[in-house]
Amino acid sequence: MNWNWPEKTAPTTDASEKRTLGKGVFKLCAGCGTTHKADELTTRFGVCPQCGHHHKLAAPAWHQLMLDDGQLDRWDEDLQPADPLEFTDDKPYIDRIAASQKKSGHNEAIDIGSARLDGRPIAFGCFVFQFMGGSMGSVVGEKITRLFERATAERLPVVLLQASGGARMQEGILSLMQMAKSVAALERLRAKAIPFVSCMLHPTTGGVAASFAFLGDVNIAEQNALIGFAGPRVIENTIRQTLPEGFQRAEFLLDHGMVDLVCSRLDMKARISTVLGHLCPAGDAPIP
Repeated sequence: MNWNWPEKTAPTTDASEKRTLGKGVFKLCAGCGTTHKADELTTRFGVCPQCGHHHKLAAPAWHQLMLDDGQLDRWDEDLQPADPLEFTDDKPYIDRIAASQKKSGHNEAIDIGSARLDGRPIAFGCFVFQFMGGSMGSVVGEKITRLFERATAERLPVVLLQASGGARMQEGILSLMQMAKSVAALERLRAKAIPFVSCMLHPTTGGVAASFAFLGDVNIAEQNALIGFAGPRVIENTIRQTLPEGFQRAEFLLDHGMVDLVCSRLDMKARISTVLGHLCPAGDAPIP
């Protein structure tokens, strides 16, 4: 008997394409595991509508969320990182800088400039966590210092969004000295009674947390953000003790008086606007 089996037809989509079908269309919430349309999360600036989990948000999205029309008139964009110590570990530092610039689309780990928040002129800074974990080297410290200095000269309240792994080890003491330099500039701002609103995002750690992050006239934390100097695992390994539940999270810090307010990022602009309304009661100008 002659059996005539139909020939197998080649698949129109190969296995790799099948595996990536829908890539970029859906996103799994890291908090509750719910699958959402990616554009839905984008519209909500990375906040899960199911559980409220805050996913990572790039600096340009923070500009859109916080600033009127998302517009930032950038300052000091010409400042470029260098390699003063000619540092190398498994890769030259200068190569890491180039890779971070390509990946993030930014010259360095912070944007600064002038903007408007609910119509009010402000001096604004936003860390770029995608650039080497938002670490603070010489250029980041210089730009923060210039942010405070120019705000002092132009009498603009400062709003600074921080998300950082701390001081950048590849620049050694040149990185650590930015802590003192930036705080000195902040003190000159404070001497003129110009408000500084510090916003701590996830994560805010190391030298950034140990310098200006907690020195705002009002300190606001993004909900569930990790905030502190050393991470909880490092502390547990050092002191050989189990830390309390929620240690170094924003809500824990609020309960212990370390921050003034914890809120969703979706409410942050409105809360800052209210704060500035109290700190600058005479319209745009700070308290004389």
